[in-house]
Amino acid sequence: MKNFFRKFYLALVFIFLYGPIAVLMLFSFNDSRLKGSWVGFTLKWYRELLQNEEILSAFKNTILIAVLATIIATILGTIAAIGIYYLKGYKKSLILNVNYLPVLNPDIVTAVSLMVIFNLFNFEFGFFTLLLSHITFTTPYVILTVLPKLSQMNKYLPEAAMDLGATPWYTLRKVILPEIRTGIFSGSLLAFTLSIDDFVISFFTTGHGVSNLSVTVYSMAKKGVNPAINALSTIMFLVMVILLVILHKRTTLLEEL
Repeated sequence: MKNFFRKFYLALVFIFLYGPIAVLMLFSFNDSRLKGSWVGFTLKWYRELLQNEEILSAFKNTILIAVLATIIATILGTIAAIGIYYLKGYKKSLILNVNYLPVLNPDIVTAVSLMVIFNLFNFEFGFFTLLLSHITFTTPYVILTVLPKLSQMNKYLPEAAMDLGATPWYTLRKVILPEIRTGIFSGSLLAFTLSIDDFVISFFTTGHGVSNLSVTVYSMAKKGVNPAINALSTIMFLVMVILLVILHKRTTLLEEL
């Protein structure tokens, strides 16, 4: 009986979490612009998606920003995590607490702070400021994802490698990075997801002519969201599911090795 209730509650949680996504995916095939009624099955919103320059441009910007921010944040976050790991005493605690600030801060605070900084240095708002802001708020998450893997690593391995003649650079590439690669993959995936998902920070740091998907959807909401957005969201969700499955398989194989 207890197992039944556990499964029942678990099913309710998953329905609550994924029910709205299922409805969105269903209505991406609805032959009507109205969201409250089902008229019939159609693929016209997918065809319209391929012809909508505004949505496609926003999608390209979103993916480009997310990929660049993920690569840079993963590199910076991994280097920072290794540096923090080898710190001792109050310095380590201080740096860790500073790293928690962007994570715990409300997005609106981070967004306004970045906007003020960009104004202070007379940066022209656009692609560059949007990329910088995404790197800024995703890097702390990479650090927090990589640090636990460093803690699980045998701390004597790098020392043993250098005692046997390995240079610090060789030790980093051949000893430390292979030990923490699952954490790096997880951190990069988290950074990519956060970048695609972000609205508040993007809204305050983007400029004229440059817009990501979340800002575009917000702008469209004032006059009615195009159902082609449902089609794009469905494609993005399915791609993310496939990506998660691939990464899960890859991570499992890496851990077995």
